[in-house]
Amino acid sequence: MPDEGAGVPCPACGALNSPGRRFCRRCATALNPAPRPAPLPWWRTVWPLRRRVRAGSGRAARLLVILAVLAALGAGGLLLLPAGRALVEDTRDKMSKAKPVTPVAVEASAEVPRHPATNTTDGLSNRYWGAPAPGASVTYTFRKPFRLVDLIITNGASTSPDHYARQARALHLEMEVTTRDGERRRKELTLSDKPGPQTFPTGISDVRTVRLVLRSAAGLTGGRHLALAEVEFFARS
Repeated sequence: MPDEGAGVPCPACGALNSPGRRFCRRCATALNPAPRPAPLPWWRTVWPLRRRVRAGSGRAARLLVILAVLAALGAGGLLLLPAGRALVEDTRDKMSKAKPVTPVAVEASAEVPRHPATNTTDGLSNRYWGAPAPGASVTYTFRKPFRLVDLIITNGASTSPDHYARQARALHLEMEVTTRDGERRRKELTLSDKPGPQTFPTGISDVRTVRLVLRSAAGLTGGRHLALAEVEFFARS
């Protein structure tokens, strides 16, 4: 039998064991155990969540980080939701073909004789709504709510350059849109002082009524009135 007195002492019971033994001859303790791995830092245990975590590896800190990230994602989602929805709707507007929408009622706050506000929706550019002064308004009512994609305004008395400047024109319009739930949205429109249609992208959903107020008159002298030839509405198809 080999001399056990010349070996390495057991780390558990102190008995001497001959070189080459793997376990203590007295208590069977492993004589050369593999070194235990160092605990993982907490940031190595954040993902994946199912990873087993050793004691002291930052379980509390990891949980706080996960909660903070989830809270930040939730808050960011709430803040970005309206902007994201608007971006989706605008993209759909650009990808869809617009179709004309005709109002069921047209009502003006004031009209000059022989130039009613209904002329703005008759499809004829040589007939116009005549308003006596700035501040006059016209309201368009629609049968059912729709997504107003574009508004096309034909200013002045006619699209003909010779007849355009015979009456005064409004260079600014105040647009007030009332939606299905009663919300009112306002927008300022600046018109070029030239004949022909002018397009204004709008992108407003659930439109029920549109009210236009004439502002900033050009060419309003004695014997003249403000002229607005056509107002066209386009919905997303």
